[in-house]
Amino acid sequence: MPTALVTGAAGFIGSNLAATLLDKGYSVRGVDNFATGREKNVERLRDSEGFTFHEADIRDQETIGELMTGVEYVFHQAAVPSVPRSVDDPVTTTDANCTGTATVLDAARRADVDTVVVASSSSVYGSSERLPKVETMEERPESPYALSKHFTEKLALQCSDLYDIDTVALRYFNIFGPWQDPEGDYAAVIPKFIDLMLEGERPVIYGDGEQSRDFTYIENAVEANILAAEGDVTGEAFNVGTGGRVTVNELVEALNESLGTDIEPEYDDPRPGDVRHSHADVSKATELLGYEPTVGFAEGLERTVEFFWSE
Repeated sequence: MPTALVTGAAGFIGSNLAATLLDKGYSVRGVDNFATGREKNVERLRDSEGFTFHEADIRDQETIGELMTGVEYVFHQAAVPSVPRSVDDPVTTTDANCTGTATVLDAARRADVDTVVVASSSSVYGSSERLPKVETMEERPESPYALSKHFTEKLALQCSDLYDIDTVALRYFNIFGPWQDPEGDYAAVIPKFIDLMLEGERPVIYGDGEQSRDFTYIENAVEANILAAEGDVTGEAFNVGTGGRVTVNELVEALNESLGTDIEPEYDDPRPGDVRHSHADVSKATELLGYEPTVGFAEGLERTVEFFWSE
């Protein structure tokens, strides 16, 4: 089986992806600097045969170059996440996400890697009122994070033209699931709300709660990555979502039902950089990658609640 390098392997998506690759028989090299990744995400992988972990920064050219030797597929998940975090600290987000991506791509092409799959984001579309979001739409990134993801995918796809390397960019739509960090000011909404509501605390909604998201369970994102790496498509960006929409108010209602609680959210001012609605058209990924989301929002939410309940 192939050897894969997963950057951001201590993160939510990276660790889940690494676990699935190992189950499929891949040899997996994980790399993370723990800036936002968590040791517990790596700990569950350490006993797996074929897994090695390296604590390093993706901007370290020498180390990343060494890790690329003998690698066939690179899954570039490492990034400083969060729109609000990027608004608060645009320098760190830009440096890690843009310089880090350039370093990974340069090392991959020098090592003659077969395929690099990079993590992009639905945030590149901005707040255009057109729904669902289609890959042919004009991109209007409205935050430093969105801009860094725009750069990530454009540089990756450019490499497909300039060098003998296949590249695919995946625009994630609000990925959620087990092993996602619920703590901190920049935690994603679903794990944060579950964590608060399990403690009987009221979640805070920024805005009126009628903003909507295409919440996408992690298993779908992992499958999209593997399809992109093992397929023949190159130089393309794809939406990775479920093709549906759920408002944040509806999310709280669903969590109350799942948890058996009756907790009213608090409301605060909207956050700068947040888009109003997010909804993926996944027909391109279905046609060219064979991607079909297999776990819908309701089932994914139940699985996620069960995971955090057992933590």
